[in-house]
Amino acid sequence: MRQYEITGMSCAACSARVEKAVSGVDGVKSCAVSLLTNSMGVEGDVEPGKIIAAVEKVGYGARLRGAAAEQRSGRTGGKVPAEDVDGFRNKEIPKLAGRLAASAVFLLILMYCSMGHGMWNWPLPAVFDNHVFMGIVQMALSAVVMVINQKFFVSGFRALFHGGPNMDTLIALGSGTAFAYSFAQLLMMAAAEGRGEAEAVMKIGMNLYFESAAMILTLITVGKLLESVSKGRTTDALKNLVKMAPKTAVVLENGAEKTVSVDEVRVGDVFVLRPGDSIPVDGTVEEGSGSVNEAALTGESIPVDKEPGDRVSTGTVNLTGYMKCRALRVGEDTTLSQIIKMVSDSAATKAPLARIADRVSGVFVPAVILIAMLTLAGWMIAGRPFTFAVGRAITVLVISCPCALGLATPVAVMVGSGVGAKNGILYKTAASLETLGRVRVIALDKTGTITEGEPEVKAVIPAEGVTAADLLKLAASVEQGSEHPLASAVMKKASAEGISAEEIADFEALPGNGVRARLINGGIEITGGSVGFVDREFGLGEALSAEAKRQAEAGNTPLAFAAGGKTVGLICAADTIKPDSAEAVASLKSMGIKTVMLTGDNENTAGSIAAVSGVDDVVADVRPDGKEAEVRKLSQLGKVAMVGDGINDAPALVSADVGLAIGAGTDVALDAADIVLVKSRLTDVSSAVKISKATIRNIYENLFWAFIYNIICIPLAIGVFGLEMKPMYGAAAMSLSSFCVCINALRLNLIRLNGKNAGRNSGGREKAGGSGAGNAVEAISDVKNDDPEKADLKNEDPEKAALENDDPTKDDAKKEDAGKRIVYNNKETISMTRIFKVEGMMCSHCEARVKKAVEAIPGVVSAAPDHEKNICEVTAGPDVSDDSIKAAITEQGYTVL
Repeated sequence: MRQYEITGMSCAACSARVEKAVSGVDGVKSCAVSLLTNSMGVEGDVEPGKIIAAVEKVGYGARLRGAAAEQRSGRTGGKVPAEDVDGFRNKEIPKLAGRLAASAVFLLILMYCSMGHGMWNWPLPAVFDNHVFMGIVQMALSAVVMVINQKFFVSGFRALFHGGPNMDTLIALGSGTAFAYSFAQLLMMAAAEGRGEAEAVMKIGMNLYFESAAMILTLITVGKLLESVSKGRTTDALKNLVKMAPKTAVVLENGAEKTVSVDEVRVGDVFVLRPGDSIPVDGTVEEGSGSVNEAALTGESIPVDKEPGDRVSTGTVNLTGYMKCRALRVGEDTTLSQIIKMVSDSAATKAPLARIADRVSGVFVPAVILIAMLTLAGWMIAGRPFTFAVGRAITVLVISCPCALGLATPVAVMVGSGVGAKNGILYKTAASLETLGRVRVIALDKTGTITEGEPEVKAVIPAEGVTAADLLKLAASVEQGSEHPLASAVMKKASAEGISAEEIADFEALPGNGVRARLINGGIEITGGSVGFVDREFGLGEALSAEAKRQAEAGNTPLAFAAGGKTVGLICAADTIKPDSAEAVASLKSMGIKTVMLTGDNENTAGSIAAVSGVDDVVADVRPDGKEAEVRKLSQLGKVAMVGDGINDAPALVSADVGLAIGAGTDVALDAADIVLVKSRLTDVSSAVKISKATIRNIYENLFWAFIYNIICIPLAIGVFGLEMKPMYGAAAMSLSSFCVCINALRLNLIRLNGKNAGRNSGGREKAGGSGAGNAVEAISDVKNDDPEKADLKNEDPEKAALENDDPTKDDAKKEDAGKRIVYNNKETISMTRIFKVEGMMCSHCEARVKKAVEAIPGVVSAAPDHEKNICEVTAGPDVSDDSIKAAITEQGYTVL
């Protein structure tokens, strides 16, 4: 998407006209004009010159965003410079403030003369008692205010002459008509003065609207200034991102350090980092080490240690150490620049809801002009004085506000996108922001999304006559040639045990089955892979087959290995579920969203993960193209969102109504997705949905008030309710309408995410980081507590102390005092904590199975299994027998001692 800056727009009618003109250019696929940022996003292979010509043809100015910067630097492809982001840095505020101050001075003098002296006899020289002289003074002062605010007239009449009247046209017509009518009345006064008709002079003098002509312009300028200030606040997130980009870098040239502009850094250059330096471009550490604060991009408040080979990112800060790094990504390719681009592209696109306002805005101004003309004619036909009719027509012109309609959607989208950016949620388009709030189903990839994506070995089970060390050595030897995640888990386990792999030859990957290789020393052939494959080839035996089945039911993935034509054992690995996955799924379900897990894993493993995470449905053994097909099936239930992180998720991300990519995922997934979760937290999916829903609600509120304002105020201005509204009051009302829409959108900054207000520092230790992209000090998470019940049980309360110390002096009465009161069998009783010794639990999945089984027993308050200590603490009423608890644990495949 190419972005352009548009000048001369004043209301939604302007943006609609520009959009229509550019959309008609051959080759343009889509065009979206943002009144909020005065920007335009264009998709299509069209020369910029043709786009600019189309905009200028309808009376507005345009230039390619970044063009000025490229001309200054003599290069292209750099990141968006702060001084070039006109749409997000409101340069109009100082100009508007100056115009307002000058207008106010002359308006106050005018009001003193016309109302102060004329109505309340405030002192003025005797010459002002001449009504014609007073009229001439009022005309002169009003003319000065009109010259100061000539932009309204230039823009308004230019748009009118191009056949596309806008809000400035209404202002120019209203103020200009009041001035022209008053001037005509002044001439009539002069003529009456010449005839000596003093009474006629006084009567005509009551019909002057010079102060209204000046007041309209001044009040509109007040509204424009308030609107510009509030619009500027909606873009704070993007401005903060732009400010994060370093301006200079220290590079090594011929062994010497040289400070250069960051635009001059090229891929392959070596740059130097000292403590306190902001990292200028993405790179890799080559020499030295240090500690880097990456909170600006990841939200993690804890500094990350960097060693040679580690990556560093633009905008993060080197806290300690001296490092030499080689540039990998520069200019617009850096991580920070990509984030800035996503946010700015989102601002340059339109949400589907904006079409409502666009359709109305396209005919709004011509309709208002027609209504004003009919008002004038209607009151004349009704026999009312011409003065009254003119006043009503002028009020209609100045009270009508297409701006509020045009701003209703973009200000909400910009604030919503900003809130997301502060919390590490990047919406690429306004449409994705709106669509996510309407999803009924969210499909979740398993590996890397619900789980950590890094399997760990949970059990090493050698066959009879084989030691665990020998099994690990053989497995590591054959797996060293594989890039599969399970192979990495085997290699890590062998390394942790101090076991090194032997050299191999004739390595062969067996797609869908496993791997095979031959040891150079001894020539033994080793095969490793799925249980089914090894069983077919070599036979597992009853013991290993039963163990493989039990491990699979426990949620582990068993790998079988054979050497010399004989099965040597099993190595079982499992992917660890992310700590926030269950919380994230529960949050989505609380919003009425159905959750479905899509995975290529077997049903047993998938079922185990599903049980822990709490997803509604599981589709296992599904290939990448199958994920896309499943997403299409789910679309029958309503709008579908897909969350993934890998290359295999890209087709599903594209086919879904909206795709969300985990920030730590592959570039392919990030490119295919509509929304990027920078912090790689699954809880950010629910946060993204909350932001989207709140934004949609805010847009509806804005549209309602924008429509209701015009529906109520235009009839009031016409005078149909018997009220005579002065033009200046109409101008004041119109000035406040757009301001109120912007202020309402700013309320989105108060969205509560994960128990905290969005964008507010939570303090303390964060659950999984702080604020996300764009703000290093913002935080949204509560203090980490993976299992509140488990945490409560681990407190050093008297009851637990008595049990753990095995103190025989602790009598039953004391134990009862330490228990929790519960209602069981319709009577209140005291719960007790019992500790069971359990063998066979190897991971958090095992804990979850035991916990669920025990807590299903009537009378059990809570269960807290711990696989590391091989215990299960059960808090239950006295009517719950030990045997029932033991039976529940045993049924899950574990042994109670």
